[in-house]
Amino acid sequence: MRGPKRSRTTWIVLAVAFAAVVWSLDGTGVSVANLAAGWEGARDIFSGLFPPELDGELLQAVGRAALETLQISIAALFFGTIGGLVLAVLMAGNIGAPRWLSGGARLIATVCRSVPELLWALVFVAVVGLGPAAGVYAISLHAAGLLAKLVSEQLEAVDPAPVEAMRMTGASKLATGLLAVIPQARNNIASLVLYQWECNIRSSAIIGFVGAGGIGQALGISMRLFRYQELATLMIALLLLVVAVDQISRFLRRRMGAATR
Repeated sequence: MRGPKRSRTTWIVLAVAFAAVVWSLDGTGVSVANLAAGWEGARDIFSGLFPPELDGELLQAVGRAALETLQISIAALFFGTIGGLVLAVLMAGNIGAPRWLSGGARLIATVCRSVPELLWALVFVAVVGLGPAAGVYAISLHAAGLLAKLVSEQLEAVDPAPVEAMRMTGASKLATGLLAVIPQARNNIASLVLYQWECNIRSSAIIGFVGAGGIGQALGISMRLFRYQELATLMIALLLLVVAVDQISRFLRRRMGAATR
């Protein structure tokens, strides 16, 4: 009886999922006709991107913007990782933090990751003004909330046997967490941190549109002034930056023993 019942449940889930997709497509107005109707405008934009602008002065400015984007991503990773790890340790159930403390940490993490980086950037632009500092603060908060959730799940997924063995010896919660929980999850945690670095690069490009520095700010100016060849150069620089960070992350993950190809 279990087989037919499971089969019916699967079909019901698939039917509900299909209905949700159809409902979403209808509500958002997604259709091939819309794409076809706007193709001419898109073609004008794409044709304006070529050839990219390769003026020496522009390339120097693009290089400075790329370096600023890299600085934003690294600084935000530093603050986000510290905040995320602290929150994750407090949130993880097998660490055993007091309920009021773990609940507070979970609330803070939820707020940090629920607010998009773009909104955080608008807040910090109003607080500290235009520039990369606002981008660092904005990305740091979102990264801390996201890492807190993902890292706490990694901590809770470790093998419970060493944890219980240490507790049976009378070890404190702090010692158990430091010696039995975190060492088991450290490679996965490091991989998550490296992936967050890649996300920070992309996020810094987005929040730059509201004046938070980096390539994103230059992209926003080029788009508003319809400088499409300059925009193409900036897009290529951003692509190269993302690829470089991705390769560095893959190299570091391989060094840590992660199975990357």
